[in-house]
Amino acid sequence: MARSRAAYEYTEAEDKSMRLGFLLIAAGLLSLLGLGCCWLRPALQERGGGGSTNCTVLAVRQLGERFACTFSCGAACRGTARYPCLQVLVRTSRSSAPALLHEDERQLRTNPKCSYIPPCARDDQENSENVTYKQKYWKEKVGSQPFTCYFNQHLRPDDVMLKRTHDETVLLHCFLWPVVTFLVGVLIVVLTICAKSLAIRAEAIKKKKHL
Repeated sequence: MARSRAAYEYTEAEDKSMRLGFLLIAAGLLSLLGLGCCWLRPALQERGGGGSTNCTVLAVRQLGERFACTFSCGAACRGTARYPCLQVLVRTSRSSAPALLHEDERQLRTNPKCSYIPPCARDDQENSENVTYKQKYWKEKVGSQPFTCYFNQHLRPDDVMLKRTHDETVLLHCFLWPVVTFLVGVLIVVLTICAKSLAIRAEAIKKKKHL
């Protein structure tokens, strides 16, 4: 009787496999819930209120106004510099009115008045040179060539963005890795249970042969 009961008990290695499987299942579910709340919901809201359109550059200009940015000069060192405001005005296929172009949603929220925020450098002159380079890019390289841009009715419906913050790749990763983790956990649990079941059957067949 004791040997029969022992046959149904999991060994230490099998017990560890079961715990690992359940841990991966729980991690996959929690990751899916967490990423769903942090990424998927805002991404769906963003995509639900927007779409794509064709844009053509109308004007590229620098305003006289300068904006502050924060640069890092070490672990506990931060400072403030300034950069000029670059505006890229475009015409979209959905409206004849000029629209202000932004890099993405983050840039729009950070500075809705400008089209570009350079990487913040300690030297204001370096920030100005970065903005001037971007201005030449839009004037000379892009010019009147049409390109795809995006709009979002929830933010500023009259402005457009060059790219989305939450694209298809981000949405894919929100689902892919938690689901893979969950499936690996399920696979480990199922394989451990199947291996135990086969071992019990083999033990039962072996006992019948000895009888």
